[in-house]
Amino acid sequence: MRDTASDLSDAAHSDLSPPTRTRFVVLGVLCLLSGVLYLDRICISAALPSIKTDLKLSNTEASYFTMAFTLAYGLFEIPTGRWGDRIGGRRVLTRISLWWSAFTALTGACYGLWSLITVRFLFGAGEAGAFPNVARVLSRWFPDAERGRVQGVLLAASQAGGALAPFLAAVLIQNIGWRLTFVAFGGVGVVWAAGFWWWFRDDPATHPAVNAAEVAHIGRRATSGDVHTNIPWAAVVKNPSVWFLSIIMTFASFNSYIYFTWFPTILMEGRGVEKIEAGKMASMVLAFSAIGTFAGGMILDLVVAGGGMARRRLLGGCSFFAAAGLLSCALLSRDPWLAALFTALSCFMTQATLPLWWSCTIGISGKHVGALFGLMNSCGTVGALSSQYLIGAIADWLGAKGYTGREQWDPVFYINIGVLIAAGLLWSTFRFVLVEPLEHPEGETDADH
Repeated sequence: MRDTASDLSDAAHSDLSPPTRTRFVVLGVLCLLSGVLYLDRICISAALPSIKTDLKLSNTEASYFTMAFTLAYGLFEIPTGRWGDRIGGRRVLTRISLWWSAFTALTGACYGLWSLITVRFLFGAGEAGAFPNVARVLSRWFPDAERGRVQGVLLAASQAGGALAPFLAAVLIQNIGWRLTFVAFGGVGVVWAAGFWWWFRDDPATHPAVNAAEVAHIGRRATSGDVHTNIPWAAVVKNPSVWFLSIIMTFASFNSYIYFTWFPTILMEGRGVEKIEAGKMASMVLAFSAIGTFAGGMILDLVVAGGGMARRRLLGGCSFFAAAGLLSCALLSRDPWLAALFTALSCFMTQATLPLWWSCTIGISGKHVGALFGLMNSCGTVGALSSQYLIGAIADWLGAKGYTGREQWDPVFYINIGVLIAAGLLWSTFRFVLVEPLEHPEGETDADH
């Protein structure tokens, strides 16, 4: 184990071999994890109509077990992120992927509302630690110059898994039923966990496939063996960037969870679309989300290369304002496919800001990435819970008053347009402030961010 950056540099010069590219294999492995994560999470959206019918649940009752996942996800992000800071991403990601895969499969064994609430809560507790620990791995395996593209690719992979889920789940449900569909999806994560534990290492310098030149290219990074200091909570609470990023994630999650949970149901019951067709439309929306995250990562690298927070503010603000306008076009469209296309473009714009959010969050967190990323990401729970509950409750309330179709299901989108505009305003006024001072190379300052 090398102790200083100069040691790494000397080792690199003594090795005439070009840097290995094992870090990109790590990226591929994490992309698989992200895809499985969203596959397991979003398959519930396609199964929701069948579960409601089979278990005789109202829309409001259905919102309760979808909210159980979200609540657990929010509650456990900080402790599982801190867990990774202490013992390393390899151990934590292996354990939690096995955990959530088991409860994905057990969803198929539920026979009532309370069993669904319990299982989905425990499922959410497992998934909660994924992205905080993935963020930690990225911060230790990639240099700053590659972060934007890497985050874009990773988040695109997660959205790709989500895009596949509605259509694949709809086909499987039609052929083997919703219960066996969850069992099948749960098995995928078990295979990933076994391979990850065998191959991955927390510290690039200890991986047999990484040479000294690649270690030097990555640079000096904290590893799971470093001394972990207490989180400066007073500084966290006073930090304006933490507040802005947390609220932005709240608004972004309000938007996202409409499509993660309810969108196929809205298409079927609000616009009269058939199940397979609704699965295709929902998959299209999430596919555009995947493309948006990838494009956002590429754009972010160009923005960072240009320097300054002004360009980041412009990227975040304009993206959310455009998303609000496109969603308004969807509401004005009578044709379901045209409405789905405008919705997909809206999601493209919102997801294009996700690598930007990750970059700012990792950047201000310093050596407490796992815990503070978990803190800010968990604030999305408020937005996610709000949209999950409001959609079901408003639909039941309007249904009781005799409204049907679009009149019953469209009102939540008017609320969502306001949420997107608010997120755009926050990005437009964002400031980058570190939680605690970092040691910089000579000539580098916080202003570089």
